Amino acid sequence: MKGLITSFIILLSIVCSAQQSYTRTLKLMGSRFDITVIASDSITGNKYIDTAVAEITRIEKLISSWDNNSQTSLINKNAGIKPVKVDIELFKLVERAIAISKLTDGAFDISYASMDRIWKFDGSMTVMPSKEEIKASVAKVGFKNIILDKTKHTVYLKIKGMKIGFGAIGKGYAADKTKEILISKGVYSGIINASGDMNTWGKQMDGSDWKVAITNPLNKNKVFALLPISNGAVVTSGNYEKYVNFNGKRYTHIIDPRTGYPSSGIISVTVFAPKAELADALATSVFVMGIDVGLDRINQLPQIECIIIDDKGNITKSKNIKIDKL
Repeated sequence: MKGLITSFIILLSIVCSAQQSYTRTLKLMGSRFDITVIASDSITGNKYIDTAVAEITRIEKLISSWDNNSQTSLINKNAGIKPVKVDIELFKLVERAIAISKLTDGAFDISYASMDRIWKFDGSMTVMPSKEEIKASVAKVGFKNIILDKTKHTVYLKIKGMKIGFGAIGKGYAADKTKEILISKGVYSGIINASGDMNTWGKQMDGSDWKVAITNPLNKNKVFALLPISNGAVVTSGNYEKYVNFNGKRYTHIIDPRTGYPSSGIISVTVFAPKAELADALATSVFVMGIDVGLDRINQLPQIECIIIDDKGNITKSKNIKIDKL
C-alpha cells in the first residue's frame, strides 16, 4: 500500500509539473478582462478560455441595458406599464440586488439607472447643480419600486420612465459565473480579472495563494501591501480620476442614489468576499455610506473584509483583515 501511495504521489507530481498558466486579455462587457487558467497544454488552456469568453458574452446579452433585445431592456421599456417575465437567472440576480439594497439602506440600488445625469465629470461642469435639480435627478430612483413575483418570475418597475442597470455588479457576476463554469469543466486553478473585479480559485504554479497588490491612489507607483486570496474575490473601486471641485469640496463620480449627491471623502475601497458580485456591490456602497457607517456595516458581515483609503491618503481597514506590509 505504501508503494502504491508513493507511486501516486510521484504521478501527481509529474501531472502538476506539466501544468502551465495561460492568460488572454480582451474587451468584454465594455471593459478589460484578463482570464488566466492553469492547464496541461496551450490547446486545452485556450479551450478553457474560449469557454469563459462564451459565458461572459452570454451574461452580457442577458443583463445589458444597451442591448434592445435583452430582458433587462424589456423590463425598462415596460416600466409603469406591466410586469415582464424573465429567466430565473435574471430574476435571482435582481432579487439579490434588492437584498443588498436593504442591507445598505439604499446606498446600493440597481434603479440608479433612472437618474438624470446632471453631474458631468469630463471637465465641462462649471457650476454646481441646484438643490432642486439634484432632488429631481433621483425622483425615479428607488429599489422599493421594483416589484418581484416569485411565482411568475416577473419583474415590474412601478414608475414610468424608471430603469434598472447592472453596471455596479454585472462584471462581478460575470466573474463568478465564469469561475463556476470553468471549475465544472475541470479547471482546478485560475483567476478572472474583470477590470478590477477579481475572482480566484486554486493556487499559483508554485503552490502559493494568488495575491492582490494594494496601492494608494495618491502614490500609484508604490504597493503598500500584498494580500493572499484563496478561492475568493476581491474588488477595488476608485474614484480619484473622475471628480469635480465646488466651494472647496471634491465631488466624485459615485453618486448616492438616495440623494443625488456624489460621494466625498473616500478615493478607494477594496472589498474581499466569497463572491465578486457581492464584493462589487459593497465596494460601491461603502463609498456612499462613508468610512464610519461603511466600516460598521462590513464588520457585521461574515467573510467580508475591506480596506478604505480616504482623500488624505489615510488607510482604514475592517477588524479581521490582516495585511502583510511591504
